[in-house]
Amino acid sequence: MLRGLRGLLRPTPERPITHRLRRLTNRLWLGTLGSTRPISDAWGFDRGTPVDRVYIEEFLAQHRDAIRGRVVEIQDRLYTQRFGSGVTSSDVLDIDAANVRATIVADLARADHVPSDRYDCLIVTQTLHLIRDTRSAVAHLHRMLAPGGVLLATLPSVSRVSGGVGVAGDYWRFTVASARWLFGDVFGEEAVSVASRGNVLSAIAFLKGLAAEELSASSIAVDDPFFPVVITVRAVKRAAGA
Repeated sequence: MLRGLRGLLRPTPERPITHRLRRLTNRLWLGTLGSTRPISDAWGFDRGTPVDRVYIEEFLAQHRDAIRGRVVEIQDRLYTQRFGSGVTSSDVLDIDAANVRATIVADLARADHVPSDRYDCLIVTQTLHLIRDTRSAVAHLHRMLAPGGVLLATLPSVSRVSGGVGVAGDYWRFTVASARWLFGDVFGEEAVSVASRGNVLSAIAFLKGLAAEELSASSIAVDDPFFPVVITVRAVKRAAGA
């Protein structure tokens, strides 16, 4: 292997240095891609920051002005505490009653016991793909919001199956078109903003389990609509009569 790499780097008139470095980089990438196993089974958490988290956190930072008042987040308060400002109450919703952080135990598809018109912001990251009846879940999220309240949601487009629930509990992957239909049908099209984040390189890296720190910031920042990794949704509940 080392002899082959030295050969690639040895100067020759026919191969400029940029060409040799490109071939070296491609060979290293092919070595990474050649295995049928991921580099990380933990989304890249064991190597640094998972690639999808960069897109999720940039989206929440962009809309941090909406994370205020009465806020509900799924599973924990991580993003409420990190991005919230002027938060007056912070609830954690989880289907798992064993979660000691949960203040609301509910299945979002059957959350009739959660009060209506109550919350100013709902943070729902990488959750709806685990719910079979997504339309019912979105309808309950809409019902829970106070008029003028904001839902900040992220959805996977390219992702491995969730290890937590396994192949029997991971139902969906989304596109810009499906997210626009799903949320627009409940909130109204004009109240919903949908975008995609990611490109073919970040998608490959994420599937293999590479961390964001192992890619350049500029390569992660490129958004190619034909290779989305994460779909972001900002939806606002209109006031009655609006």
